[in-house]
Amino acid sequence: MHIPTRLRTLAVFLASAAIFGACSPGQESCELNPEVARIDAPVSIERLEKPFFQIKSPADANRFLQEHKLFARQFLQSGQYPAGVLGATITRLATNPGLQKLGNQADTSFTAAGLEKQLKPMFQHIRYYFPDFRVPPVKTFVSGLSQDLFVNDSLLVLGTDYFVGPTAAYRPNVPGYILRRYTKEHLVPTVALAISSKYNQKQLTNQTMLGEMVQYGKSLYFAEKMLPCTPDSLLIGYTDKEMAGVHFNEGKIWAHFIEKSLLYNTAAFTIQKYIGERPNIPEIDKTCPGRVGAWVGWQIVRKYMTEHPNVTLKQLMAEKNAQRILNDSRYRPKVNQGRVN
Repeated sequence: MHIPTRLRTLAVFLASAAIFGACSPGQESCELNPEVARIDAPVSIERLEKPFFQIKSPADANRFLQEHKLFARQFLQSGQYPAGVLGATITRLATNPGLQKLGNQADTSFTAAGLEKQLKPMFQHIRYYFPDFRVPPVKTFVSGLSQDLFVNDSLLVLGTDYFVGPTAAYRPNVPGYILRRYTKEHLVPTVALAISSKYNQKQLTNQTMLGEMVQYGKSLYFAEKMLPCTPDSLLIGYTDKEMAGVHFNEGKIWAHFIEKSLLYNTAAFTIQKYIGERPNIPEIDKTCPGRVGAWVGWQIVRKYMTEHPNVTLKQLMAEKNAQRILNDSRYRPKVNQGRVN
């Protein structure tokens, strides 16, 4: 099953050639469960940056593409472009001094040993909950800030240049509230969230605000179980101040959804106001962070799993009925008075 996580198309990749001239509350212990530790989950990591930056000519580029056919076909989508176009483009990128500098920073920030140390426990947890999961080969690459991540059953590509952080020579061209999620610490949580879509079932028709909220909530809950030592703030990409705010105002946020009759709204534009990328949600409060609908969905799912300890993660992810999850969660957060300090 393909996990659709491409956030940029190869068209952006081609265009980029011109650019460069602590544990969460309620989560399990951070000590690795002995049963999880026994799970076999070998991680194979191949650093493609070195052979990529050895490219000096289109002939070198074509050789690189031939030697890494799966990567070229799935990540670069080589089959979609006329002969010679992709080779010429990656030659320009590989020989660009700006990208070479960024590549050196990415190489320093991410070592194969360090990545394996972070990825292996996550893969062990996935195989613990989903024994049919097969760990894909992992490739690291510097894409010229054209794509941050690609994952399916046969390949995981990490665009390490995206995640170097504030010291990077070049950074992704995205708003600041998104940019802060492109750091070294956010890389593995981003992978866990992407893999969740392999198992996260949803209703495909008549999608409501509640359905989207619970869908994102299940994804965040999945990531939480795969990365039990990762703070909530890294999983959802909020600042510590934003986390304190949503926790304190959880009752008021939920009341907004109820009072405005939003849960069963099917208008895509309205749903995106609360689920999609925004710096804040002034409809609730100017201090309310974007994507708060996803955060609320996460709390609903957590409450549901607390109320139903016999429900497995596999059963949760297969449950398509968001209304059932809400009803059975008995989710009723209290309304706090005043403001968070």
